[in-house]
Amino acid sequence: MRVDLLHPWPESVAEAEAVQELLRPRVELTGPDRFATVAGLDVHYHGDDDLSAAVVVLDAATLSVVEQVVVHGKAAFPYVPGLFAFRELPALVEALERLTVTPDLLVCDGYGLAHPRGFGLACHVGVLTGLPALGVGKTPFVGAHEPPPPERGAWSPIELDGVVVGRALRTRDGVKPVYVSQGHRISLETATGQVLALTPRYRLPEPIRRADHLARHRDPAARAATTRSRATR
Repeated sequence: MRVDLLHPWPESVAEAEAVQELLRPRVELTGPDRFATVAGLDVHYHGDDDLSAAVVVLDAATLSVVEQVVVHGKAAFPYVPGLFAFRELPALVEALERLTVTPDLLVCDGYGLAHPRGFGLACHVGVLTGLPALGVGKTPFVGAHEPPPPERGAWSPIELDGVVVGRALRTRDGVKPVYVSQGHRISLETATGQVLALTPRYRLPEPIRRADHLARHRDPAARAATTRSRATR
């Protein structure tokens, strides 16, 4: 699939923040509400800087794997809160570019609008690809929220400086919520509905779970690997 690299990869904090400020106005907060294929994006670290970036495309109706790609590499930027996406984006972009199918929705392990500058990983990937994207965080990052009621599907708004930037969402009864935020070309209502639809059994959406599993099982001899379902061969 095609990814438009709209900027060079930054080498300093000032350059990275400037990229976020430049691209943030491109974020769109409305878009489609139905998706035939959904991709999960996740990165796993093997030590301090070695990483594996995985993208797993699922059929949205059956949650069966359509295609998956894993790329092994190095973190591309120092760890700086609010700029974490720049460590992972080059490897994720390489993995996305290796896909032979273009998914309808990107589900990122991370944040979108729920970010200090309103431009987290899900926003960045969405703008670079032009695809609808949302972020699902395992822990809260910015803003404040009340604990949602304990039943599956309950949520409470996450507010930052008086603006709603996401939702704390229960995906299982009595289990810790996940933190959903818009990335690009999707409404918060649709993002919430998609996260629930993609979590039939576990706390985390199935696309992210599958990508996490793929990224963790690193083959040290491989630079990159791609597999497709028989239906797509």
